[in-house]
Amino acid sequence: MNDSNTQTAAEATSAPVEAHPRAFEPVTLVITILMSVLGALIGIVLITSLGVSPNTAVIGALVAMLIGRIPVGMLARMRSQHRQNLVQSAISGSTFAAANSLLTPIAVPFALGRTDLVWPMLGGAVIGLAVDSWVLYRVFDSKLLPATGSWPAGIAAAETIKAGDTGGRKAAVLGVGALVGLVGALFKFPTSAAGVGFLGNIWALAMFGIGLAAGQYAPDFGFDLGAERVPHGLMVGAGLVALIQALLLMRTRKGRGDGPASAHDTVSASDDDERTVKAPQLRRGLLEGMGLFVCGAIVVAIAGGVAGRLSVPALVGWVALAGIAAIVHQLIVGLAAMHSGWFPAFAVTLIFLIIGLVLHIPTVPLALMVGYTASTGPAFADLGYDFKAGWLLRRDAVPWQPFEIEGRRQQYLAQLVGFGVALVVVAVAWKSFFSDGRVPPVSEVYVATIKGGLEPGTMTTMLLWAIPGALIQFLGGPSRQMGVLLATGLLVATPDAGWMVLGALAIRQAYTMWRRRGLTDAKARKECDEQSENDLSLVGAGLVAGSSLNDVGQLTKAL
Repeated sequence: MNDSNTQTAAEATSAPVEAHPRAFEPVTLVITILMSVLGALIGIVLITSLGVSPNTAVIGALVAMLIGRIPVGMLARMRSQHRQNLVQSAISGSTFAAANSLLTPIAVPFALGRTDLVWPMLGGAVIGLAVDSWVLYRVFDSKLLPATGSWPAGIAAAETIKAGDTGGRKAAVLGVGALVGLVGALFKFPTSAAGVGFLGNIWALAMFGIGLAAGQYAPDFGFDLGAERVPHGLMVGAGLVALIQALLLMRTRKGRGDGPASAHDTVSASDDDERTVKAPQLRRGLLEGMGLFVCGAIVVAIAGGVAGRLSVPALVGWVALAGIAAIVHQLIVGLAAMHSGWFPAFAVTLIFLIIGLVLHIPTVPLALMVGYTASTGPAFADLGYDFKAGWLLRRDAVPWQPFEIEGRRQQYLAQLVGFGVALVVVAVAWKSFFSDGRVPPVSEVYVATIKGGLEPGTMTTMLLWAIPGALIQFLGGPSRQMGVLLATGLLVATPDAGWMVLGALAIRQAYTMWRRRGLTDAKARKECDEQSENDLSLVGAGLVAGSSLNDVGQLTKAL
């Protein structure tokens, strides 16, 4: 252990533990509930009208900052960065919970014409959402999902909060970046993709950018990759290897705790020592999640009448597949979100839908399995963003680890408040929305696919393309997730986003080389590279924040 680590350890044993603000403090709780209502309404309006669910974390942070500037006694407490972090965690959680984890799943049986299954599906979606968030809470800052990972939206939220508190050069750079991101988004440019290019792992983002560009331009050369299910096949192969890599990371190597870093691991040994979640905790978290997802599938089977439609062997197979689909879905979505800031929830759910069609699962059980799978993933990813923001804001605490662990727990509690509000809003609003024909477009695609069945040879094509997907994922290693990110880019295929990501990576590399010109000392070059990354992280965070503001601004168009 070096001197700085020794000093930190000494401080940790001698310094009193700083108390983290509580999620259930009266003022914080009231603001959290009000902002969660706003977030849930934004989520269900946009998912049903435009088919998108924006990240409202920056909005929550800005509102909390403004409230803290009101010269009224108790409201001044909201000047605390950590209370602002609690509010932004809750509003973003309520947005994704309402739109992706609750409304989208219950829209599947509704679009199928089975309104009697909406409430049972809502119960299953609540279980999926609860387990989803619980698993992320247990495994965040592990070797699989490290706090040192990119989590771009989390960086944007944290930098927004810090800039509002400190001002100065950082606030100016972030503000300019946000303005560029907002203006670019107004003109339909995916500026958030450029922001992500400044924030994440270069190898992972390069594959993401290549996938985006290939997905956009392949039709111009007569190749409709989506229709041929090529991206889905790549994701199947990459996802299977990613799952195996996750299982390997759960091992505890004798005498080494989490084991030595692999050749592909970009996290240093000192970072590994500082992780708050070790291999045994990661293993328990994922195994508990698997068990809880299977229990949730049993509840859905009973409440949705699946148990009466299938034979005992078929029912056991359905429950097992639903449980596996739920945890695999959340892991793939979480890994993609950590590296790229985008998560292919729709596409990965569609993969399990296709598997269900291949297995000839009857229509209603398949629809319920799809809804249950769709309830996982987005909240998992969003909580990762929020924990990343909190982790960045708490890095200077002394002693750090107790404060970080307590802060993470309070964020989780704040998110649970947001989830509870989202559930109430969805339970009250779904009938009026669906009656007006405002059903999430992705749910209608699921139902159309279930009714239409598969084109001949679909599964064969997917299995063939699974081979290169698996190979790329294996070669990139678990820290880069190259196969998953390539498939994510192909599945998302947002116009011009590929150019944004690849252009940002080129600027990033050029800026780093320009800053280090003339430096020959290895230590000086390293310090220069770190400063370059810090500068560009501010720019990237601003672009993501500005794009998020534009997404929320789409509410006026939807209304």
